[in-house]
Amino acid sequence: MILTVTPNPALDKFYWLATLPETLAPTEEGILIRAEKSLTSAGGKGINVSVFLAAHGVETVAMGFLAGHSGQIILRDLLARGVSANFVWIEGENRTNVALIVRGREYHPIHITEEGPWVTPEAVEIFLRKYERMLRRASFVVLAGHLAPGLGPDFYGELARRARAQGVKVVVHTGGEALLRTFPERPFLVKPDVREALRLGVLPVRTKEEILVAGKRAIQEGVELCLISHHLTGDVLISADGVWEFEARVPLSTFRNFVGADDALVGGILVGLAQGKDLLESVRYGMAAAVASAEVEEKFCLDKDRILAEMERVEVRRGGP
Repeated sequence: MILTVTPNPALDKFYWLATLPETLAPTEEGILIRAEKSLTSAGGKGINVSVFLAAHGVETVAMGFLAGHSGQIILRDLLARGVSANFVWIEGENRTNVALIVRGREYHPIHITEEGPWVTPEAVEIFLRKYERMLRRASFVVLAGHLAPGLGPDFYGELARRARAQGVKVVVHTGGEALLRTFPERPFLVKPDVREALRLGVLPVRTKEEILVAGKRAIQEGVELCLISHHLTGDVLISADGVWEFEARVPLSTFRNFVGADDALVGGILVGLAQGKDLLESVRYGMAAAVASAEVEEKFCLDKDRILAEMERVEVRRGGP
């Protein structure tokens, strides 16, 4: 079983726009922008990974903190998609995250995110008791997404420590200080979230050379595998044994929705490992899942045949130095 932790779940809302005016000049009645299409789904990085895993027949349990009416919608959506849930209920409302996707500029979505509800120390204690029980069944745990208000930067580090004590492999898919605090617990894989800042700690990751420096530093600090996005269709995998570059040979014009593609990447890697594929083939499958997901308007492509077809366009090269 693969356990996912999403401390700050969300309702994801997508709006597709024909155009976005360069200047928004308000009238007396305000500004009106009509969407061509909209979609709503349960969201948050760990939740997204669980949805992808469940669609591939991999047993998964999603954990985190749910609140209010939006939390009920998130829970119903997860259960309908075959994801088992073991959340802690708190006061307030889960956040709603909005993505505006303009036709012709799909690779530059506009994100509007909310803060999310406050998590109390009492809720954390309840969560930790549940988490310890779930670790007994897990082979991997995915710690993913932005921390909710009330959670300190050590939260993921503590979860990683408890998982490692029970022999569970840890995957960390977040950014900033919360990511760095997990390094002493020797996570199996980290996929830094660099959407807000192209940095891993204090080190920039704008170029391939900078990525190699930052990734090797992470390995020195205890990480087993570090996967960093180089550009929209490329990733670099760094380990103590070497460097591999993954490149998907697809034109940007095929992309329709990038939101969730990174989570499909992590989910695809775990699907591959759960199915007994070796590491490089698992990362290739994850890359293919990310590309296929970016090529559809839904958050994920769950068509396994299409993902396998995309694998044929993912190249792997041994990198260096």
